[in-house]
Amino acid sequence: MNIPNTSKPRIVIIGGGFAGIAIAKKLRNKNVQVVLIDKHNYHTFQPLLYQVATGGLEAGSIAYPIRKVFQEYKDFYFRLTSVAEIDTKNQKVISEIGELHYDYLVLATGSKTNFFGNKEIERNAMSMKSIPQSLNIRSLILENFEQAVLTKDDSEKNSLINFVLVGGGPTGVELAGALAEMKKAILQKDYPDLDINKMQINLIQSGDRILNTMSEASSKEAETFLENLGVKIWKNVRVSNYDGKTIITNSDLTFETATVIWTAGVKGALVAGLDAQSLLENVKRIRVNQFNQVKGYENIFSIGDIAMMELEDYPQGHPMMAQPAMQQGRLLGENIIKLINKQQMIPFEYNDKGAMATIGRNKAVVDLPKFHFSGVFAWFVWMFVHLFSLIGFKNKAVVFLNWVYNYIRLDREGRLIIRPFKRKSFVTFTSDEV
Repeated sequence: MNIPNTSKPRIVIIGGGFAGIAIAKKLRNKNVQVVLIDKHNYHTFQPLLYQVATGGLEAGSIAYPIRKVFQEYKDFYFRLTSVAEIDTKNQKVISEIGELHYDYLVLATGSKTNFFGNKEIERNAMSMKSIPQSLNIRSLILENFEQAVLTKDDSEKNSLINFVLVGGGPTGVELAGALAEMKKAILQKDYPDLDINKMQINLIQSGDRILNTMSEASSKEAETFLENLGVKIWKNVRVSNYDGKTIITNSDLTFETATVIWTAGVKGALVAGLDAQSLLENVKRIRVNQFNQVKGYENIFSIGDIAMMELEDYPQGHPMMAQPAMQQGRLLGENIIKLINKQQMIPFEYNDKGAMATIGRNKAVVDLPKFHFSGVFAWFVWMFVHLFSLIGFKNKAVVFLNWVYNYIRLDREGRLIIRPFKRKSFVTFTSDEV
């Protein structure tokens, strides 16, 4: 990888998401060599991917160059590549561009869409875990409307403007709200020769309530917000198959649609090479102790979505969200330095700052540790938190100005088919490779 030899301990971090960036920042200008590896040269602010998919923001406003984050760091190196395997015996990372020896290894590879083993759904549904995938969704949505204008077949037309979102978590709820607002304020102007009232937005949830990781109050209020926007919510329904045209469920309910967006689950993005005892195969996550050490290894750590820290309060591990990832990353940065200096490491304790979701203009729900609120104030809190969390002043400014413009004009000017989406490409590759 053309990394200079050093007498300092070499810490290799795989993954430039929230967790990887957090630990790399904590190691700034310490007496170590840091190498960060990622398959993209930018960090993605994933909570706003749905706004890219629905034309509210351009991709560049939620992405930030990794090299720019660390320009002033000493003995820091970034390499753009995918990691194929870890050789734990010889302490090497094996990538597409070569091998690299490590003294300490941090796995922060994040998560990817979980289709629960259904290959046909994986081939035909859309994922939204990366910027390229969000751009694919945006192109497909707009291309469907362009095709609907041309077709004279009513059943085909209805299929093209019928959208099904599978998964009632924050991503599915926020995406449903954004599509509903597009229907209400934009699409009828863009496509006056289509009966936009026939456009359907269906949200399918396998459980008995949406936003089931939040409070019941938030769940009920979000459901009311969505229904008032015209979203049809189907609870206690499981999707068993989708062939690109028809959704089959565990009931008599079926949907004819050209667009299925799958937000029903995630799993860890594992890297080959760890012992089986270190892994939880059903969710593809890595077992770690309270210091984020991977089970069976003293110098390999895992943080963020990929890490499974089984505690009494979190028997299924911490939520696969940004806050646990960043908190683990910051503490591990301190702990590795303590380990190098032969000091006692500090066990991780998650500080739950709450959860939130927006359902559209002036509509959001917020759960804080001691109280809950919703509506306009919650919407402003949601915007402030997300703006504050973005990396880079320019990104903050661009997103803020876009939101102000969209709010005043009731418009989303990112309705651009920059690169046409061809479903045959989606069939050729898996959803996480596109």
